[in-house]
Order: sequence, then structure tokens, then C-alpha cells
Amino acid sequence: MARRPDVLVIGAGVTGLTTAVQLAELGHAVLVRSSAPPRQTTSAVAGAILGGPVIAEPAEAAAKWEQLERVTGWHRHSLKVFTELAADPGTGVRVARGRLANRNDLGALDWARQLPGFRICPPDERGGFPTAFWMDLPLVDMPRYLDYLLDRLTAAGGRIEYRTVASLAEAAAEALVLVNCTGVAARELAADPQLFPLRGQHVVVDNPGLDEFFFEQNPGPESVSFFPHGDRVILGGTNGKDDWSLRPDPAQTEAIVGRCVAIEPRLAGARIRAVEVGLRAARPQIRVAAQAVAGSRVIHNYGHGGIAVALSWGCAREVAELVAAAELVSDAARG
Repeated sequence: MARRPDVLVIGAGVTGLTTAVQLAELGHAVLVRSSAPPRQTTSAVAGAILGGPVIAEPAEAAAKWEQLERVTGWHRHSLKVFTELAADPGTGVRVARGRLANRNDLGALDWARQLPGFRICPPDERGGFPTAFWMDLPLVDMPRYLDYLLDRLTAAGGRIEYRTVASLAEAAAEALVLVNCTGVAARELAADPQLFPLRGQHVVVDNPGLDEFFFEQNPGPESVSFFPHGDRVILGGTNGKDDWSLRPDPAQTEAIVGRCVAIEPRLAGARIRAVEVGLRAARPQIRVAAQAVAGSRVIHNYGHGGIAVALSWGCAREVAELVAAAELVSDAARG
């Protein structure tokens, strides 16, 4: 008979799996519950590049978080872990060379200069952007990486099952601690009206021979990016606030390809393999916090917007600290 879990993690995207791996490798009995396998989550269609938080969220939005120091710490830890993972080809992570670009004349080059391989692009390498620079950053092939996390969870003794969760209170009764990593589903499950979707659409094409990435820093409703992963390239992107549609938009597909071809002409005529849509979960503040629900301990870990991958290991480490604190409280109550 399977051991009753110490921790029940809801959600099998990158946030849920990373949190589950962190906890299982610390010796907890972990069960992950998800309505869909990892490869069917929003995380599977992410472009997934790491740098500084400013490259994935507008600086003015970050300033409103009132938690910028926490976010920076989460990212710093995650960047360290992903850089280490890049040494193993089996993880789906590699350190790639590429360009970061911005529509504005950045006053934020100080953080960029600290990253490996930094070099300001001359005008002919900026793709028409006022500011661009080269650097070497971890690039994550998300389907392969999610498989790696799932294997790592199993190796640590964790389990995963696929079924829906009706309520936090019901799920919380099954384990000492419940960790909520449900992304956009947390709007209903956690009764959180502050959470909203950021719809992203990507176009996957045959790789015409690219090895370097291109990423526009300020996402806005439309941006340009391409991330090569072996024989395919992921082209982006869109950032539709409060758009719940998972149906691919042909007009957006055409616009995405056009923007990318303008930067990299070799993409012209590349065969389209797939058009992928995902809903990123965003809120004014990322929610990594504990809450009492029906007398049980619930830890929330959601609302990361477009930087869930980049914050995944840092947030998982903080969740592990909250789980340890919950166990101490529970031991004291029993004693």
C-alpha cells in the first residue's frame, strides 16, 4: 500500500513538478495530482529562456510588485540551478548564445553586464531595435525538461496521478500539507479574483539551421522571439491579457512568422509544424504563501506570469521552507 503523502502538490506544470522534486529529494512523501500530464500543460509550450526578471516582465510592473527583492532572489537561485543542469544534455537545458532586444533605450544595462557573454550589438545586429545585446543564457526545451523532472520525481520516490481536484478543502484533508501550483485554475480553486490569464501563442517550425536565439525583452501584446531546439524553432509571441481562448488565431500566426522573418530571413518558408497556445497565470503579486484552509495547511505557489520557468527553483526552495515550518507547527500541536 502506498504511503500516505506528507505533501500533496496540485498541478504538474513546471512549478508543480519542480516543487514536488524539491520536496521529494528532501525526504518527503510526495504525491502530485493533476488534471493533465506535464506535456499537456501550459509549461510544455513555453519558450523558456532565463536571464534577469526584467527580461520577462516590464520593469514598471516589477516595481509595483513590492516583492522585487524576493523575485530577484528566486530568479538568482533558479539561474544557478539551470546553469548547472545545462551540463547534462539529458535535461533538455543548454546554454545558448543569442540576442536580447528592447524597443526602448534601456537604462537597465547594469544587470545585463553581469550575465555571461555580454556584448552590446552594433546597429546592424539589432534587428531594427534601438537597443540589443548578446549574451549566453540557459535555454530550456520544455517537453524534454518536463520529462526529466518527472523522471527525477519518480527516482526520489514521488508519485503522480491524473484526476481533477474539486476543492482545496477536500484535497487538504489528504495530506499534512497541500501545495497549490494550479496556475490559471487557481482563480476558481483558490477563489482568487486577482489572478488573470496572459494568453501566449507560439508557432513551431522546422529549423533552417539556427542555433542562436532572439528575444524581445518588453513583451507587450505582441513581441518577437525565436528559440531553436534541435530540429525545430519556437517563434513568438503574444501576451493577451484576460484572453482565455485556447484556439490558435491564424492572423496571429501570420503576424508572428512575419515578425520573426524580418529579424531572421532564414525562417522564411520554414514548414509550420504546430501552433501552440497556453495561458500563463498572472496577478499583481506572485503568490508564494501559506494559508489555513479547513484546519489544514495550504501553501500557494502560482501567479508567475511569463517567468514561471525562470523562478521555478527559487520558489520551490521557499515552498520547502514553508513546508518545514508547517511540520514544526504540526509537531508542536501533537506534542
